[in-house]
Amino acid sequence: MPSPTIILANGTFPTAPQPLALLDNASRIVCCDGAAIALMDSGRTPTAVIGDLDSISPELREKLAPMIVHVTEQETNDLNKAFRYCLSQGWTDIVILGATGKREDHTLGNISLLVDFAQKIPGIKMVTDDGVFEVMLESGSCEARVSQQISIFAMEPDTHIESQNLKYPLNGLAPNRWWQATLNEALATTFTLTFPQNHPLLIYKAF
Repeated sequence: MPSPTIILANGTFPTAPQPLALLDNASRIVCCDGAAIALMDSGRTPTAVIGDLDSISPELREKLAPMIVHVTEQETNDLNKAFRYCLSQGWTDIVILGATGKREDHTLGNISLLVDFAQKIPGIKMVTDDGVFEVMLESGSCEARVSQQISIFAMEPDTHIESQNLKYPLNGLAPNRWWQATLNEALATTFTLTFPQNHPLLIYKAF
């Protein structure tokens, strides 16, 4: 994905080479409210700034006026608002950055949203300084590096998972705690997961 649409959330601003490369090669950058401050401090300019604007000073709001999309509803967070905006523009090549760090409750909420987003854009990713989150909506194979650390999170109860090409086979494990299928390791350049329909899996691959 050489020129993705970046949604930049207002968590920790990226510092690692992988997310910064995505940011520098982006076709457009949609900021969640106060993320625009960190983006501009880095010398980059947003395409759009989405949210209720409670994190932006009046001076910056005036400077960014042509780019601002003011959404006042409080039923969803700014990441959700930015995602809906991108869909409304027909932008589906989305990578989410800056969605982790700062506050743990925001981090957990943002990561869980990825599963909802994947229902509309199956290939969507969330990239951090340390790795990438993806969603598997159905059984199949996933690309990896040999020895890459892999963590798997079941998003529905009674999700029995079979695996191939993982160091620690899952053997029908139905994780009922988030830690139970974490810190595995890929044995090949792909691994396969088999699990029930309508039981999406959240996959984390460490860099």
